[in-house]
Amino acid sequence: MAPRRLLLVGEGNFSFAAALSETLDDSTSVTATCLQRPADLAGDPVAQENLQRLRERGTEVRFGVDCTQLADAFELHHREFDRIYFNFPHCGRKAGVAKNRELLAKFFQSCKDVLAPEGEVYVALCRGQGGTPADKPTREWHNSWQVVAMAALGGFILSDVHPFSCEAVPGYKCTGYRSQDKSFHVEGALNHIFTRSLPFEDSQPRIFRTKVGGRWFSFPEPEALVGKLNRGFLEAPSCHPVRTINEKLIAELGKVFPLKRLKRPFPLLPQGSTSALTSWNCDILSAAFWISLREDDSNSESLTDGTTQDMEDFLALFSELSLLKDPGSDSKEEAHEESYGQTTVCLRPSLLVHVQAVIQAPDFVPGSLHILSGPVFRKCRILPFTMPAFHETLFVIGFNKNLKDGCLQSLLEHLKGFLDSLLTHTLLEGSQPSSSVEFVFQPNGKEYIINVKRPNFGPDCAKALIIGSVVTSATGIMHEDQCFMFVSMNLDLLAMLVWGISDWRMLWTFDHRFLKNFVSGSIEPFKSYCLYPPCYVHDISFWLDEKKGFDELEFHTVARAVSRDTVVSIQFLSRFQHPKTQQVSLCYRLTYQTCDKALPQQQVSSMQSQLRKEIQQRLHVIPR
Repeated sequence: MAPRRLLLVGEGNFSFAAALSETLDDSTSVTATCLQRPADLAGDPVAQENLQRLRERGTEVRFGVDCTQLADAFELHHREFDRIYFNFPHCGRKAGVAKNRELLAKFFQSCKDVLAPEGEVYVALCRGQGGTPADKPTREWHNSWQVVAMAALGGFILSDVHPFSCEAVPGYKCTGYRSQDKSFHVEGALNHIFTRSLPFEDSQPRIFRTKVGGRWFSFPEPEALVGKLNRGFLEAPSCHPVRTINEKLIAELGKVFPLKRLKRPFPLLPQGSTSALTSWNCDILSAAFWISLREDDSNSESLTDGTTQDMEDFLALFSELSLLKDPGSDSKEEAHEESYGQTTVCLRPSLLVHVQAVIQAPDFVPGSLHILSGPVFRKCRILPFTMPAFHETLFVIGFNKNLKDGCLQSLLEHLKGFLDSLLTHTLLEGSQPSSSVEFVFQPNGKEYIINVKRPNFGPDCAKALIIGSVVTSATGIMHEDQCFMFVSMNLDLLAMLVWGISDWRMLWTFDHRFLKNFVSGSIEPFKSYCLYPPCYVHDISFWLDEKKGFDELEFHTVARAVSRDTVVSIQFLSRFQHPKTQQVSLCYRLTYQTCDKALPQQQVSSMQSQLRKEIQQRLHVIPR
């Protein structure tokens, strides 16, 4: 459907407005504006001819319109433009990049007042001016107009970019180069298309309620997980890619094994011995998010602001287990004692915590694949393909010891065949040949790691991504005559590989445009609506407290929470020891970048300032 209302700003001789208006149908209205007064154009015959053509078509023309003050030019009832055009903006004469950046920044800030919610802003720039990788050749960032960063100041993101074609608007002649009747050099020029970004909401963590042992408790969501609880991506009728990939995986394995999907909730880590679980995966437990449940019988609506849900299937309660405790506490009693109605628990770090409950259930059927799917949460360092929250699918099967080798071989062959086929058929056009899926046997003798080698997935991609694991014969949870096998799959990483989604954070966006990329049952390469978001680099250094030590994982977690997941890289730069006091200082470099929102420099500076305060309070370091 064609836009209904178009606004053209910065028209010089009105040749673009005249040419464009003749390509549109009568249902689309055009308002053409320029900064000059009518008298300024009186001596320009080309401009007069174009104005005459516009008047004959009934096009609205306005003079003296400052594109940095659009709200002043249009009454409230005359705003809500569906598209705004600004072709080859320039301050005039020999204005440098700084002045032209300022012009763009004020223009975008002005656009937000008169653009429709779903509207677009078209900005045409000469080759190299924009400073994005779309420019060929790409100009150095500091020497460009930094168009995406300027747009972010107005709350806009770059959603598309394509060559500017004068042939598409016959008769258009751009003028105004250095305030002369001279054309800009439009060879290699680009049209940058911007759309509104979702705002960064300065919201507090939500409060959730859960019922544990017949008693109601409340807790705030961890700051590093804000926006990642209760999303329902795996539930029908969701068309989220993690659900699509999960359903395809289950259907494929269902061709070989009888399936049993587990519908009952798995709220708590089962009581009793968990030595079999922790012996081969204690690193998962050590990275858990610990929270404090506070007993609360208040009205649920007042606690959750309309987001009341039973969170039992997110929680693994460790309070009565002798083996497990909060790693941040000095003793089990301190970690898990119940006092004043408060209990320490952790969000489940893996569905593997439910293995024993599945096997010991009365309805467990040997020879069938028992399937459990859901979100899991664990602390991790900030790296391109590590995530604090993701969706996991767990397959559990029991079989006679005598059939172990045959069952294992059959499952591995079908799983590898499906993954190879899936990843091979979804390679982007022009990419390198197939991905390679391999099962790497681990030294513990019980576990395979599922690696995917994807050569075309970007420069930051590791040579092999671990997307899952296969565990066999876990001692301590076996019947005498049976073996068990568990297959754990990271659905988020698998979805990223299949659809070509380069940033895991995109899977958690609230922007409705993300899901528009996915049609139920089909797989097409993902096309991002947020292109070339700007990067901002800040360094931070601090003195360590020798008595307290330094937890680098917690440093990453605090940075993730304070930045609202906008820190994409933390690089260790240096370690310094004072020659006299022997005090140690560490220095890190943080890179901020979003994948779906506008992020202005000022907001990053504010986050960096807040991070300095938080690490001093939480990590007991002294910022320098």
